[in-house]
Amino acid sequence: MNKILLFCLFWMGSSTINAQDTSARWQVIDGDTINVAEMDPVMVSAGMDAEGRKAYQRLKKRVKKVMPYAKMAAYKMRVMEDNLTLKKSKKERKRYIKECEESLKQMYMGQLKNLSIDDGKILMKLIHRETGKTTWQIMKSYRGTTEAIFWQAFGTVYGHDMKTEYDPVMDYQIENIIRIEKLE
Repeated sequence: MNKILLFCLFWMGSSTINAQDTSARWQVIDGDTINVAEMDPVMVSAGMDAEGRKAYQRLKKRVKKVMPYAKMAAYKMRVMEDNLTLKKSKKERKRYIKECEESLKQMYMGQLKNLSIDDGKILMKLIHRETGKTTWQIMKSYRGTTEAIFWQAFGTVYGHDMKTEYDPVMDYQIENIIRIEKLE
């Protein structure tokens, strides 16, 4: 015990603190002065078994595959909303939405058709993460409630829910993958 205390005192005495360093913060708790430092968040988890590692690697592959689509969807949606504010009549807005939809279909439909069901689920979560709106809300605002209900019913056949939201706490693995792989 004395050796540990002696080591701690030696270590504390040998460390120097620059008086000009503004990043060092100190806090007094019950008469003790404690150095307070901010650190990057660290994901602490128990060791994964082989099946868990395999599932994580699949998730990582899916996130890396669909993140560009989610980013592009968010960008296109922002541009579309900016342009919609310039349209004066409801008829012009509808025509513009149809034109955007057709151009998106031409550009991305071939690629999106090749996504698996699980890729689609991840994509819907990432679209919510990037836009702040669920795919249900997007569909409802641009195509109407009736069409949104139709596509929601069609999606449930394949296990999709257009009202799926991205929750950084529940989807911590996705958030961690995005941070580690610098997909931001």
